[in-house]
Amino acid sequence: MIRQRAKARFVGRRAQLTLFTENLAKDPFSEEAPADFLFHVRGVGGVGKSTLLRQWQEAARRADAITAVVDENDVHGVQQALVELVRQLEAQGGPCKEFGKAVEQSRREQAAQAEPLPVEGEASVSSRVMTQAALGATSLIPGAGFVTAMANPEAAAQGLDRLRSASRSRSQRRGGRGDEAGPSRAFVTELERLCRRQRWVVLFFDTWEQTAHYLDSWLLRLLDEEFGPVPANVVIVLAGRDELAERDWAPLRAHVVDVPLEVFTEAETRALLTSRGVTEPAVVEAVLQLSMGLPLLVELLSLARPNTVEDLDSGGDFADMAVERFVQWITDPKKREAVRACALPLQLNEDVFGAAAGPNAEGLWEWLCGQPFVSGRGDYKHYHAVVRASLVHQQRAHSPQGWASAHTRLAEAHATWRGAIEERLPEAERWEEAEWRRHRADETYHRLCAYPGTYLTAALEQLVHAAGQGVAVLRQWIEAFEQAARDTTDPTLLSWAGRLRSALTGDDPVLGCLGVLLSHGGLSADGRSWASTYRGRHLYLCDREEEALAELDRAIALNTRNATAWSQRGEVHRWLGHYDRATADFTTAIDIDPTRAWALAGRGESHRLAGRYDQAIADLTAALDIDPTYAWALCARGMSHRQAGHYDLAVADLTDAIEHDPTFTRARLELGNALRQAGHYDRAVAEYTAAIEYDPTHAWALAGRGEAHQQAGRYDQAIADLTAALDIDPAHAWALASRGHTHHQADRHDQAIADLTAAIGIAPDYSWAFGARGEAHRAAGDYDQAVADFTAALEHDPTYIWALSTRGHTHHQAGHYDQAVADLTAALDIDPTRAWALATRIQVHRQAGRREEARRDLDRAVEAHPEDDSFTFERLMFEAVEGRLQSSAEQWSQLLSSQVDPTDAEARFLNLFRSLFVETENRVPEATEELLAVYQGRGDLADLFSYVVELSALPDELGDRARQCRDLFMEHDPDVGRP
Repeated sequence: MIRQRAKARFVGRRAQLTLFTENLAKDPFSEEAPADFLFHVRGVGGVGKSTLLRQWQEAARRADAITAVVDENDVHGVQQALVELVRQLEAQGGPCKEFGKAVEQSRREQAAQAEPLPVEGEASVSSRVMTQAALGATSLIPGAGFVTAMANPEAAAQGLDRLRSASRSRSQRRGGRGDEAGPSRAFVTELERLCRRQRWVVLFFDTWEQTAHYLDSWLLRLLDEEFGPVPANVVIVLAGRDELAERDWAPLRAHVVDVPLEVFTEAETRALLTSRGVTEPAVVEAVLQLSMGLPLLVELLSLARPNTVEDLDSGGDFADMAVERFVQWITDPKKREAVRACALPLQLNEDVFGAAAGPNAEGLWEWLCGQPFVSGRGDYKHYHAVVRASLVHQQRAHSPQGWASAHTRLAEAHATWRGAIEERLPEAERWEEAEWRRHRADETYHRLCAYPGTYLTAALEQLVHAAGQGVAVLRQWIEAFEQAARDTTDPTLLSWAGRLRSALTGDDPVLGCLGVLLSHGGLSADGRSWASTYRGRHLYLCDREEEALAELDRAIALNTRNATAWSQRGEVHRWLGHYDRATADFTTAIDIDPTRAWALAGRGESHRLAGRYDQAIADLTAALDIDPTYAWALCARGMSHRQAGHYDLAVADLTDAIEHDPTFTRARLELGNALRQAGHYDRAVAEYTAAIEYDPTHAWALAGRGEAHQQAGRYDQAIADLTAALDIDPAHAWALASRGHTHHQADRHDQAIADLTAAIGIAPDYSWAFGARGEAHRAAGDYDQAVADFTAALEHDPTYIWALSTRGHTHHQAGHYDQAVADLTAALDIDPTRAWALATRIQVHRQAGRREEARRDLDRAVEAHPEDDSFTFERLMFEAVEGRLQSSAEQWSQLLSSQVDPTDAEARFLNLFRSLFVETENRVPEATEELLAVYQGRGDLADLFSYVVELSALPDELGDRARQCRDLFMEHDPDVGRP
């Protein structure tokens, strides 16, 4: 009721209210006289900024606007501010679903910073070998076994060895500005939606002198439209004590409507006093002199209803006097004591009110909320800073013992409420719970106020843990500490508050504050161990791995039972590729705490990256036995199953991970990978698309979808997706390499070589890109360049069997038979089951005239692979070149008719060989022309040409047909058979 009457009798600031109201009457989309969109209200404390903002908010709502306001009580970081703004906007404009998704995704990514990260695009040597073996499917088509084995085996295994620096994973493991980008983009999207339905959306940011520490740079980025176009009918209002920083705000200065608030004029002061019933001339003159026109003090003095000048004794600080006079003139002693007692808490709700004011104040909560110096939205209220500071000063000076007792009582109340939350929360999850943090911070504040010297060390150890949660939580704790320092005026607390504030505003707040805390000699060994643990983790997130290891070594030396330090050091070793050391550290952490699912998952991930899939699956299963909802462990186990070739199990785990966390885009990406590798290209595309819908900037998901399109033969769609991925991340080497391979598949060899060269420029040790570029050179008939690239691939990865065997194949096409045999033999020594390499060596031996070696290889191959059509093909070629076509004609007919669902190129190849061996009427010219229409690369034709040349040496009718075919090949490309 009091507040309603105050609104009705609002006095002063008419010009400012008119300014804002008239602006809302303008057309926001007018090009000639657009409405202003940025206001800055400034003035000293108590001058009425918050009151004016409330009046502007009322005016905005009357102008068909939806509004939201935040102040220092809502803000300890960008995301918290956005969540509070959206909460208020939703109450007026309906659900903001896109923002909710983005916040959930951001929270999941921040939580994942505490988890071992699966490295995107990385495969171990053993997984690469496994993938190549799985892809080594046989084919009748000459060179097709090679093409199948080449079909991006490292893409299939996410094989980007040592490309961490170019991957999204590294940015995902870091905090900082990246954490706010997703929610900020979604916030702008929601503003666009609301602005289509409302005339105005007005956002108020109060106490800007404090909230600017967290929001200033973000707001400048918002206004610079870094997160998307801000609608023209959005109005932003800032209110604070200070002018905007010239250096940062200079580019926008012309757009800022500056609204400086001065103290009330004499006329405004007299009008307000008259509206409150204070009319005695001598009293009015005294108020004019004592208040100096400061609206808050005029209001408080007028509400005290002074009748005589003596009621306004001017002794002492005028603000303290005004507050004290107001309190004294509250006639009900219960109300008076409630006002004093409730000044001690930093924030108030009804529970805190009861703990502070005691049972005598029952029923007075609503009355207190109606006082002019109490404000706030949502669940918590707070006193105006000027009023609270005065009441706190008075109580501390009046009764130090009562002060300590009251703060102790409030500390115990918060400890009790905190304990109730702890009953339902595991210890590892407490710092993630906002309400638990609020009670812990308030408890720390009250204990510091009660006994500053006694509780200092415990408070600093709390700050160590707060720093471990990131800048927003650290800031919340430091602000509570600073408030305790100001309220107690304790010199030691004030000194620490100054040092912490200086570190908080430095380049790296977390590292700086932890460094300051470590300088406290009284910090326990356990506290110092935790400080080094958090510093190590932060250094790791900043890509300073060696420094992180040194810090974590110190943490472990201080406390060998610190399981978190062991786990974190294991994670750094895992990232650096030290898988055995990572496994050892995770094992120590598990020995200390067998229930630590995070450490089990980290050890499992280390095993996965080392290619030990059975051990990886065992550890990840153990982690899931502890926490069946652990979506990250489900994702990692799914990845292990995928790399082990267990695609059904991989799909099941990754699907479960998504069910537990629908925003888990990494799980959707991996599900797409598993489905793609299993050959379910359309389902893979659907999962990649779902990941992209959650995060349109997810370059890996776009690249994965492009790869699925490529493997399904949809080259144009593949190129479009891979190009979109590169628009987002031009340094995405995997996407460049995949696009290059897609161009190669589409016979655009020059474009393929350009993309693959660019990929190598970004990642000079990218062995697969060297191999793929070598294949593009080979297909174009540039055998020397191809051999050079395959050799470079092998220098970077001597275990790369595909590059070794394909270099042998290239030597064969170039006519270097001895070098071809040497490479193919070396590949078969590593992997005797590699059927395509064996088939190629048979062909090389035969075409080099070494029939006995060729026959020996063929017998070995048929025995090992009796169902392999490629060896049947080579056996029948033996029969043909040795003049026994008539006896094998029926077998040729069966072989050429046995291929299921051939591609267009394969069908034309089969048609040509049918015209040579089976349908002997003169169909060779037609079949040859049809084949040449789809085989564009000289290297691809060389495989076929080598067989035709062999047959053309025969003196019979088969030789005549082969010579006719050979001549057509030569007419098409005179250099087709040349090295």
